[in-house]
Amino acid sequence: MAKIILTQEVSGLGSAGDVVDVKNGYARNFLFPRGFATPWSRGAEKQIESIKQARATRELSSLEDAQALAAKLTSTTLTVPVKSGAEGRLFGTVRAGDIASAVESAGLGSIDKRRVDLTQRIKTTGVYQAVVHLHEDVNANVEFEVVPA
Repeated sequence: MAKIILTQEVSGLGSAGDVVDVKNGYARNFLFPRGFATPWSRGAEKQIESIKQARATRELSSLEDAQALAAKLTSTTLTVPVKSGAEGRLFGTVRAGDIASAVESAGLGSIDKRRVDLTQRIKTTGVYQAVVHLHEDVNANVEFEVVPA
């Protein structure tokens, strides 16, 4: 087991500044090359404090922004254009990245696709809902319409 410090949020593992134990291969082959973590050391503990302070100030300022964005998202129906067949069946599925790009193209701001939670697989055109986790305390229910491109 390797002790590491997360530099970014990793779903299922923790958020920036957390010290976690992971298997050596996972740290060496996935987390370190992508810049998600650094090896733990006594000197690196000083970095943890600066990461946590930066995250705390960012979260305090973004709470109001997250609430404002949540209000915009819940009041707007997004349009997601996708390739589809004659009967409305899609060539593939609608993914979280498609929802994130629809939010950005609607001029509502940018969200991370990892924060979009689709409750079902979307394989036909129609109106659907997704949950966007904007902040620790703020979630937005987003309604979107899948239309043929």
